[in-house]
Amino acid sequence: MGKVQKKTASNKIRKKKPARDIKSNPFEVKINKQKFDILGRKTKHDRGLPGVSRSKSIKRRTETLLKEYKNLGKSNTFIDKRFGEYNAELTEDQKMAKRFSLERQRLHTKKSVYNLNEEEELTHYGQSLADVENFNDRPDSDSETEEKGKLSAEFTAVAHFGGGGLLQKKASKPGEEEEAQKPKSRRELIEQLIVKSKKEKHERQVQRDMAQELTEKLDKDWKEIHSLLAHQGPKTEQVEKKPKAGDYDIIVRELFFDVKAQPSDRLKTKEELAKEEQERLQKLEMERLRRMRGDFEDKSKKTPKHMSADDLNDGFFLEKIDNPCLVYKDGKLEQQDDEAEELGDEHEEENREDEDSDEDEDEEENQSEESDEDDHSDLGDDSHLDQDSESEGEHNEGAGEKKAVESSPKKEKAPSEEARQAMMVAAKTQLPFTFSVPESYEELQSLLARQETEKQCLIVERIQKCNHPSLSAGNKPKLENLFGFLWTYIGELATRQPAELKTIDRMVPQLYDLSQMFPEAALSFAQSTLRQSVQELEDQLQTKGRATFPKLDKLLYIKITGALFPTSDYRHAVVTPTLVHLSQIVTKCSVTSLREVAAGLFTCCLFLDFVSFSKRFIPEVISFLLGILHLAVPCKDALGYTVIPPFKAVGKCSSLLVLQDKKAADSWEMKPLPMSWMHGMKQRDELEVAHFKLTSLAMCFNLCKKSCQLYRELPAFPEIIRPLEVLLTTHLPMNDYPPKLQELYQEVLQEMKDRPSCYQTLAFEKKKPVSLKFFTPKIVEVTDYGRKRGSSQQEMERMRLVHKHKREFKGAIREIRKDAQFLARHKFSDIMERDSERKQKVKMLMSSLATQEGEWKAMRRKKRKI
Repeated sequence: MGKVQKKTASNKIRKKKPARDIKSNPFEVKINKQKFDILGRKTKHDRGLPGVSRSKSIKRRTETLLKEYKNLGKSNTFIDKRFGEYNAELTEDQKMAKRFSLERQRLHTKKSVYNLNEEEELTHYGQSLADVENFNDRPDSDSETEEKGKLSAEFTAVAHFGGGGLLQKKASKPGEEEEAQKPKSRRELIEQLIVKSKKEKHERQVQRDMAQELTEKLDKDWKEIHSLLAHQGPKTEQVEKKPKAGDYDIIVRELFFDVKAQPSDRLKTKEELAKEEQERLQKLEMERLRRMRGDFEDKSKKTPKHMSADDLNDGFFLEKIDNPCLVYKDGKLEQQDDEAEELGDEHEEENREDEDSDEDEDEEENQSEESDEDDHSDLGDDSHLDQDSESEGEHNEGAGEKKAVESSPKKEKAPSEEARQAMMVAAKTQLPFTFSVPESYEELQSLLARQETEKQCLIVERIQKCNHPSLSAGNKPKLENLFGFLWTYIGELATRQPAELKTIDRMVPQLYDLSQMFPEAALSFAQSTLRQSVQELEDQLQTKGRATFPKLDKLLYIKITGALFPTSDYRHAVVTPTLVHLSQIVTKCSVTSLREVAAGLFTCCLFLDFVSFSKRFIPEVISFLLGILHLAVPCKDALGYTVIPPFKAVGKCSSLLVLQDKKAADSWEMKPLPMSWMHGMKQRDELEVAHFKLTSLAMCFNLCKKSCQLYRELPAFPEIIRPLEVLLTTHLPMNDYPPKLQELYQEVLQEMKDRPSCYQTLAFEKKKPVSLKFFTPKIVEVTDYGRKRGSSQQEMERMRLVHKHKREFKGAIREIRKDAQFLARHKFSDIMERDSERKQKVKMLMSSLATQEGEWKAMRRKKRKI
């Protein structure tokens, strides 16, 4: 037996009593009672029918909201628009009759006025238009007169409508009875019309020709008469009648003859420029190899150019007149003397060029290399200057040889053996113009070894130009490796004794170009170097408990990092960790020697360079400069400032910069701090040490001055600079120091004194004083209904609208809640129905599976018994 289904919410809604039963039920009537009866008050809704109103609202939501919910997300809703389909008052016959009448009305609308019905037959003069034949040989009018395109009435009647009979009646005359008795065919009529039209066309053409002849004759006569009229007046009157050109007309004419702007050539892309540069370098390299082999062209022998059979010698021009005209003046040959002088000068120049050919090439090479040194920023221009100068030198040499051949026929046309050998040696010593990218660091070292600084930079530049990434797909990884090789090579140059700082300075632009092309590779190499330096510092702190300042190569890497990457960013993947590492260096590395003083000052310079744009406050720099100045204070008692580690107020190394030799100040000159003190290995005399102390103090004063200019706008600038001011004014005696150092000292004090105004004292916010409470009560007239009186009409209207808005707002919220509850009930009922169906199907499946399992087990038992 099947189970009885449970009643769902939808069933409950369907089985509710109708509205008429609710109205007749006295228990469904709600009476609104009042506690007090007020005279004159009208009560609303004394009796209410909540069941009726609820059923009405449910019915209304079922017809509107429920349909919208069911059609939600559906776009194929079918709407039946048949006339009278849902009208119960009309019968089927009435519906069909009405639909038929509407269909006929639709056919006879304005759109179908000109549609021909198949049942109707149109005629013209009693003849059917359907029987009229189409004539394909209708003549067209070719005349160009005003009557072009117009056809005669006879042609129109015959060709378009076929009215031949009527035409015959109109054309008949009393004298033509015989012809009238015999009707003409359509073909004859059309031929007759064609002949007539040709005749009319010929007549019109004759009339046009006559009119043209008369017009020309009239123009000729008018010209003769006009010439007679033009010579009647005197010349003075004609000059007076001629208007003079004004300023505006003159300016317009001048502007008309001005030079117009010419369109410029298209700017070439980077890929096109790289391709042209590679081709130029390859061409120069081929010329250099040719000179190395000693293959020189004989320019006196002109190779004949190929000329095609169609060549008309349009480009022929006379280059030089071998036999000029002779000019005599006062019995002397003037042109011949000038030619003799020119030939003499050319002979002298040829002899000079032959004697100093080797020296000219060397000078040209040196000039091209010096042009590379002048500009560090534009590397491409340097190479162009070098190569252009060489090419110009070759061109000048070629021109000199050509002149020599033309002017002195007795001289050898090819260069001599000595000149050939000299040019071959010069070509061998010259740098190649094309290079391949080195595949290892050792290969780069072999290329740059024993080369001057300018040539090393030129080699790296030509490697970049000959192997641009746009020229080949495999050049990009090669140039990325080249950046790493150059990065390592710069570190090696910094570790040499002495460090090759000039070469490092010239290599930085090459690194910058590579970093702009491959920012990811540059980022990884810089991060790896920084990570290694940080690890070395941490290892020193763990093993020894104290650390020393990094060597020159590490500090130069930090300097180059600031040149390659932007230092003004709020957060950067390389610059920000570098700033943190610099702060660790100046706070954890101890200052126990003059070498560490130089390294610390160099680190402070790097710090201030990094923050010069962002003006980020670095307290470690101020503390370190205070410590450096403390090393120069002779008396350490009663300090008015606090020394921060790694410096100590009193100790063994607390007087490193105290000047012992007072006479050394006389021979001291203000110079930049030498980088050789960064190594600090060789022994130095006392005078040199004293000079280094004075230079360190001058460097420290400059850094203090720069810090004051950098942090002047900070609100806490007086507190930041006060320890330095106390030390300089009270504890550092400047009488024994050189005058230039004293001037710098005064400049620093002046920068510290030019501080912004002091802080303003804190004060409570000014508030409006609160007035005392009045004891006189505020009387407001109130009506019996609790409404205020005495307000204006606009105020009462506003209050009424506010009250109405509140009431409508509450009603809208109430309706929205009821809609949400209604939809929730239906959603829940749908879910319950789907769940019941699913449970029923699961039960059926389980029962069928259980039946199959039972049959299978019974079959197995039978098999076992057998």
